[in-house]
Amino acid sequence: MNGIQMNKKYILLDLDGTVIDSREGITRSVRYALKHFGIEVPDLRELYCFIGPPLGDSFRMFYHFSAQEAEIAVQEYRKRYSSQGVHENKVYEGIPALFKKWQSEGKQLLLCTSKPEVFAFQIVKELGLETYFTFVGGATLDGLRQEKADVIRYVLRANAISNREEVVMIGDRKYDIEGAKQNGITAGGVLYGFGNRQELEQAGADFIAAAVEDLGKIV
Repeated sequence: MNGIQMNKKYILLDLDGTVIDSREGITRSVRYALKHFGIEVPDLRELYCFIGPPLGDSFRMFYHFSAQEAEIAVQEYRKRYSSQGVHENKVYEGIPALFKKWQSEGKQLLLCTSKPEVFAFQIVKELGLETYFTFVGGATLDGLRQEKADVIRYVLRANAISNREEVVMIGDRKYDIEGAKQNGITAGGVLYGFGNRQELEQAGADFIAAAVEDLGKIV
């Protein structure tokens, strides 16, 4: 699976765990939200599971919140995230060089994240990545567009991309792989983020890259 080489024109990229290490901002903001419900989480590593899925789904899945509780938790999360968490990110080493390489080869980079689009724009600009992306696509704050498959569909339509064979989606969690498959495009996984090989393989990843530099050899 990793000996594959491909030449895609459009590269859709997940943000958290693929382009940036966002664990600090996300987990600290989740902990802040849980504290509202009297739940204390001293070890932030317990909250890594929140990185990837839609936020409301995670509160329901991992803490068995009701729909109403999950909605409140998301609001509490955003109180901290919008003021602090959105600034607590680091670009993975090697990403800028890889993006420059892809650009020089004529590839188009499109951000495709389940993070609210307004936050994605802010992060990309703050980290100096805006010059690499021809489009930044994300979820909506009202929850109407939040599943990765829906975000991918939105990005493809917004950019009038009809030939799915020219597209690859790259991410670190099963949601990226499953979303790509639902849209009929090639799906690649990375192991330096927050998923693992078993998760990505079970989701049907077409290839898996262990490190950032490996991506440049495959895509």
